Amino acid sequence: MSVEQVSENVSGLRWFKSSYSGSGGGNCVEVAADLDAVYVRDSKVADRGPVLRISRGEWAAFVALTVE
Repeated sequence: MSVEQVSENVSGLRWFKSSYSGSGGGNCVEVAADLDAVYVRDSKVADRGPVLRISRGEWAAFVALTVE
């Protein structure tokens, strides 16, 4: 899987928090998508933390994985 940390402005993206994220903090991620890629960030440091860019095809392969 090819993942890159982006430095471009991603503030125009619509971010969605994981359904497993509770209101009490903890391990939370947010995901946004555009036509070419999916972006992932840590919701606890959304305004200053790193953002990862993943191709849509690689993201689809990732979410299709099942853990037994």
